[in-house]
Amino acid sequence: MANEQRVRSPASYEEAPVGDWFNVVLLGIVEGLTEFLPISSTAHLLIVAKMLGFRNDAGGTFEIFIQSGAILAVLGFYARDLLAQARTLPHDAMTRRFWTGALVAFLPAALVGMVMRTWIKAVLFGSPMVIAGALIVGGVILIIIELLPRRLATTSNLTHVSLRQAFGIGVAQVFALVPGISRSGASIVGGLLAGLDRATATRFSFYLAIPTLGAATLLDLVSSLDQLVPGDLGRLVLGALVSLVVAWMSIGWLLRYVAHNGFVAFGVYRIVVGAVVLALVALGRL
Repeated sequence: MANEQRVRSPASYEEAPVGDWFNVVLLGIVEGLTEFLPISSTAHLLIVAKMLGFRNDAGGTFEIFIQSGAILAVLGFYARDLLAQARTLPHDAMTRRFWTGALVAFLPAALVGMVMRTWIKAVLFGSPMVIAGALIVGGVILIIIELLPRRLATTSNLTHVSLRQAFGIGVAQVFALVPGISRSGASIVGGLLAGLDRATATRFSFYLAIPTLGAATLLDLVSSLDQLVPGDLGRLVLGALVSLVVAWMSIGWLLRYVAHNGFVAFGVYRIVVGAVVLALVALGRL
């Protein structure tokens, strides 16, 4: 019966072994390093967790919950700007326009994700072949976007992002519901195609992560409460804290990187990782 399938064995309530805590730290590092790079944190977490044999007692919630650390990293990194925007929001039309745009960009993936959440988590998240294919396709797209002649960017300031541009970024982000596509990659590519320059598209992607990852984490945590036990809490919190510290550092690095470089290297990396995943599947390791 459905309720009986959720019952955890007595062993689930025991303290996790030392190896499990090591895996939690390692997965937190993976999340922090990959969340804001256009290489798909979800793909890396799922594949690394499978290779480690990580005991996913929380029904897949761990991989989603530790994204909360990345959210806190963005909030901390942009705390001064966010506080300034909060003060000016009531009387500054440009600030209101920016956050209205962020909301517009958030809605497409939020609506599609809510409708298809159960199917995505049950079917796509468990398929290394889907992840590998998405990594490779996303890598090819990144390379094409960078190598093809691109029209001159029309937007180099976050507050100048139009609602039409924001909606285009939001539609692009819908594709990131497929594990391996990359939320940051999809939103950055969407921004570039919408006319944002590389730095502005990257910063908009960071801000967009706040409502997107926040909503996904909250929804998954609430819907999985009946599957969690006290032993899960420590692992969830530790993973989130590790991802917070590492994500904070990766945000600054990426902003410096995109100021002088394109995304071709990330595209090549994605293709290589996708090929490795396919090889591991063929060898029966995944």
